[in-house]
Amino acid sequence: MEQYIVEGNISVKAVLLAKKRNISKIIVNQKKQDKDTRFILRKAKEADIQIETASRDAIDKMAEGKTHGGMIAICGEREFQHLTDIKHKDDVFLALIEGVEDPFNFGYILRTLYAAGCDGVIIPPRNWTSAAGVVTKASAGASEYLNLIVADDMQNLLEEMKASNIALICGQRNDAISLYEYTFPKKVCIAIGGEMRGLSKLVQSYSNQNLYIPYRQDFRNAMTAASSTAIFAFEFVRQKTK
Repeated sequence: MEQYIVEGNISVKAVLLAKKRNISKIIVNQKKQDKDTRFILRKAKEADIQIETASRDAIDKMAEGKTHGGMIAICGEREFQHLTDIKHKDDVFLALIEGVEDPFNFGYILRTLYAAGCDGVIIPPRNWTSAAGVVTKASAGASEYLNLIVADDMQNLLEEMKASNIALICGQRNDAISLYEYTFPKKVCIAIGGEMRGLSKLVQSYSNQNLYIPYRQDFRNAMTAASSTAIFAFEFVRQKTK
């Protein structure tokens, strides 16, 4: 089984508490004594996870960057979830993300969706595992806490959502109404595409409603996927917390 490194207190704590990966080892700078570190190490001992101490230089050589703050974790592959784990709820808030290639942007999107209370994120098949450290750090650990659903067969998953009365709302300007003229239903999946490729024709074909973000300038370019996700997600939050 392949192993991956996540770096820094926030990322290591997220992997530890989310319990969606096996942690084989935590390596910490022997001089690191802050409160957060003590909490992480206590939880690791409770979970019977191996803890090693090392110098800052030794950790620098193992880590990809220099912002690890003196702590890394050696982890296994992430476990993914299924729509069946979520669809039975009375209120469902899902997101479907396509065409996002950059792991930093993907991490920012997951960070936003977790903050907005998203129940799960649907993604096409893609090997994000090699970028686990980047995604975890960019998302401030949200990538570990969130339910991630890999759509190995996107059409089957879209059919399953349809059968479960989960409305698919696409961030798409064609045949669209303003985001601020729409009332979100109790069970919804917000679909956002990357700036270059947008949403696939398959996903668009299942849309219950296309929505666009109205601009106050004559600007004909798409916003970033991360920005669009934030606007859509927190309009959903605003409506549900009125």
